[in-house]
Formats: sequence, structure tokens, C-alpha cells
Amino acid sequence: MLIVGTGGQGQITLLQILAEAALIDNLDFKSSELHGLSQRGGSVEVHIRFGQELFSPLISKGKANLILALEAQESLRGLHFSNPKTIFLINKYFALIPGQKGISERRILNNLKEFSKKIIFIPAAEICQKEFGTGVTAGIYLLSLAVFKKLIPLKPDSILKAIKKIIPEKHLELNKKTFQLAKNHAKEIGTEK
Repeated sequence: MLIVGTGGQGQITLLQILAEAALIDNLDFKSSELHGLSQRGGSVEVHIRFGQELFSPLISKGKANLILALEAQESLRGLHFSNPKTIFLINKYFALIPGQKGISERRILNNLKEFSKKIIFIPAAEICQKEFGTGVTAGIYLLSLAVFKKLIPLKPDSILKAIKKIIPEKHLELNKKTFQLAKNHAKEIGTEK
């Protein structure tokens, strides 16, 4: 599984939750973080692999099962790791790039379709903003959606336990509500666009 996004979107927190949930489920895993200029909104990608006899934390070219993109344009960074069976779960959120014209959703979709037909755009930040008055938990929403849709080999209860352990107390209630919201939406959301 690959998580891509820009600095400050919570990729490292999501990785910690996944690692904790894997420990709860007694799954072997390896993980790695690659930071660009994350403090200035640059790209951040995290790799997590589940399975036995893992020798590297990095996903090989064309071997990602799931690419979770917290920012739509960043989903294109996952192309190198995708194959026709890779599922892209993408937050329909576009970060502004100073001095640049952003890449349209249509162009992103057309590029991704050359590599995979399993592309899901979800307005996660917008959904969270509407429900809670903030889009900051969009990553938790997408991660929770992924576990309820069985896109990752972890149990939903393990993810919730990991959220309770990793998320600071002052933000915990919001994240638990986000987890529940994703559970409620999981049956409504298809697997392809």
C-alpha cells in the first residue's frame, strides 16, 4: 500500500495507525517514509507492505495493491507503483501550486486509466468539512473506508484500536466520528469510476 500527498496531510500518522493495527492483527509488515519539502507542502509518500518474508519496506515498480492519495494531483506519483489491478482511492482535493496551473480531475483520471481501471475519487475533505466543520480528518476517512471496503488486510476493529492509541486525546473524538462516518458510507461507495 502506498500513501501519497503533500506535507501536513497526515501521511505519517496514517502510517503509524496502519503499523499499530498490523501489530494488533499479528501481521508482519515493513514501512518507509519518503519526504520531499514536506514542511512547505511538498510531496510525501509512505510505503507499507504486509506479508511474510518481506526484505524491503519499499514497494517495487508495479506492485502496489492500493494507492491512497490524500491530494488528487499526487495520485500521479503512484503510477510508477501501479498495475492494472491496483486500486486508486483518491481524495478529490486539489492543493494549489504557487505559480502553476493545477492538473484537472479529467486529466488525472485519463492518465490513471492508462494504468488501472480501478479508480475511486472521493470528496473526503469536503465530506468531513460538511459533517464536522473541518476537512483535516480526510485521511482517516479514506483509511477507514479502505478497511471497511476490505482493500487492506486489516480488521476495522484493529484500525479503531490503533486510532485510539495513536491520535492525541484532544483530537480523538473527531477521528472516531470520522471512522464511523466512513463505515456508514462504505456500502454506498463503488469500486470504480
